[in-house]
Amino acid sequence: MTDSLYDSTIAFGPSDFDVFAIPGLAPRMEALIGTVRPKLTALGAALAPDLAALSGGEMFPHVAKHARRTVHPPNDTWVAWAANKRGYKMLPHFQVGLFESHLFAQFAIIYECENKSVFAEALLRERDRVRGIVPASFVWSTDHMKPGGTPHGEMTDDAFSALAAKLAGTKQSEALVGIRIGRDDPLLRDGAKLYETLRGTFETLMPLYRMAF
Repeated sequence: MTDSLYDSTIAFGPSDFDVFAIPGLAPRMEALIGTVRPKLTALGAALAPDLAALSGGEMFPHVAKHARRTVHPPNDTWVAWAANKRGYKMLPHFQVGLFESHLFAQFAIIYECENKSVFAEALLRERDRVRGIVPASFVWSTDHMKPGGTPHGEMTDDAFSALAAKLAGTKQSEALVGIRIGRDDPLLRDGAKLYETLRGTFETLMPLYRMAF
């Protein structure tokens, strides 16, 4: 492990995932802020130097605040890293976060990103390379607000073509790929091993990040 700020005792347990079963915006946000957000904040600070070293430029952590929500409680939460201190949504970035069912760590281009067409063209041009870079168990998603997705090993040429076409031609399109770790996986209870897994995931996905510029 690199010399980081990460406290290896910080891990994720059932109470972190149970936050998303709490009814009501205010009660859920209170639990999220008290239980999950401090861990994501610590993880954000710890992984930023590693991501900077991997990417070759400074990376800034951004913890989701869910500030725009007025009625519906969030179904997930996350910390994101991008090469901009002010925000991340407009840029290709990395995320670690939680749904009620699992923890995710992924490379992300969401609908606000200005580089969607760049990545779409690269995805088509270097599809065979992408096939070799991404492990079969990693999962592709086209909506960061939904927990579902398609394992990389099941992505056909037509699926990649459809993903690229939608990314280039549809305003609300997204592309995300990374790992899912089920809430009951013992790895989540071991902070040091989890940290290495997250860092390794981002190292694996870094070539896709570079393809987006």
